[in-house]
Amino acid sequence: MTTRQDCDVRDQEDPLRELKSLFELPPGTLYLDGNSLGVLPRTALARVQEVIQKEWGTDLIKSWNTAGWMELPRRIGNKIARLIGAGENEVVVADSTSLNLYKVLAAAIAISKAKAPARRLIVSERSNFPTDLYIAESLAAQHGMELRLFDHVDELPGLINQDLAVLMITEVNYRTGYLHDMKALTAAAHQAGALAVWDLAHSAGAIAVDVKGADADFAIGCGYKYLNGGPGAPAFVWVNPRHVEQFRQPLSGWLGHAAPFQFTTDYQPAPGIARYICGTPAILSTAALECGVDAMLAAEPLGGMAALRKKSIALTELFIELVESRCGLKAPEDLGVRLASPREAAQRGSQVCLSLNAPLHEAGYAVVQALIARGVIGDFRAGDPTRLAEVPHILRFGFTPLYIGFADVYDAVEQLRQVLASGEWKQAQFNQKAAVT
Repeated sequence: MTTRQDCDVRDQEDPLRELKSLFELPPGTLYLDGNSLGVLPRTALARVQEVIQKEWGTDLIKSWNTAGWMELPRRIGNKIARLIGAGENEVVVADSTSLNLYKVLAAAIAISKAKAPARRLIVSERSNFPTDLYIAESLAAQHGMELRLFDHVDELPGLINQDLAVLMITEVNYRTGYLHDMKALTAAAHQAGALAVWDLAHSAGAIAVDVKGADADFAIGCGYKYLNGGPGAPAFVWVNPRHVEQFRQPLSGWLGHAAPFQFTTDYQPAPGIARYICGTPAILSTAALECGVDAMLAAEPLGGMAALRKKSIALTELFIELVESRCGLKAPEDLGVRLASPREAAQRGSQVCLSLNAPLHEAGYAVVQALIARGVIGDFRAGDPTRLAEVPHILRFGFTPLYIGFADVYDAVEQLRQVLASGEWKQAQFNQKAAVT
């Protein structure tokens, strides 16, 4: 069995350990929720203060030119491109993940209808993040199409057929951490004559994404999870160069115009990915996002995303081993914890989800709250009350290799064991549902 001392040794030997110094982490906190909101980069506070005090406070509107505010969406987009396997000037930072998904899914539908008007099917995963499904449902209704959902990846071959227009998948499932095979699924969609849209919200900055190597058609992603851009940080969008000039995305705002400061009454889209910008960028949050992306890129001399992925796998493997040996079936006292994520590392992103056996299956929220009170921060995601055997309540833990160490994993599992063994989660304070779980 792995000991705390073993974990200390692994931390000392970890070539990425110095990257933790790039982030502000509250003392006594084991932060395992970077898959929901990343932590604060140390440079972000000074950078945002500079934007507020000098660029806005002193230079005022001149900063659109003198401080390069107009270039931020493309400049940061080029940095993100290095993390997702995209090319120069193919990624732009803009708007939210939801809005960007609307843009690219609408574009994919338009391209598909122009080539094959009879295709009427949009396919996605039933456990995809709800906003993705809501947007797909809305666009399907607008275009006389059908949104069809699958429960398991084994169902996909039967859905990828001559009726399919767009396959819309989140590469890493937000509930379970299941890692879809982008290259294989994109190839299957293309063989059937369909397009593939990918949501990278839980993969960009966590795994080695390669949108061009997979020949994906469209991709969007989140700025505030593994990219550590801050709450509500702008998102990003990538469009395969073969598609980028084909369609005028539906949210055609002034900053996506070819010449925004000519103020013409007719819309002419900007060349390339810039047309996917809609309105004026939120400069404060965009500047903060750049700090988070720069912290990710600091890993490049140490092996970049390949090294981060290797450590991510090691952290999640250790977590699974320790949970099962101390809280699960292999423990001296089985505390009812079960793995809800794929066991195979190649099928798992940088998170591990757990469920609780009956009679504890309804205790997940309270257990997470008790852990948070002890300084171990994860989150809870409710299951389907009518199908808890298939879609259980989950305790969700994210492992960001930039700032999580092996001893952190050991300590988090020990805190989980104590919460369950003591029944601490039964306290009333931990059973009061907050607005955010």
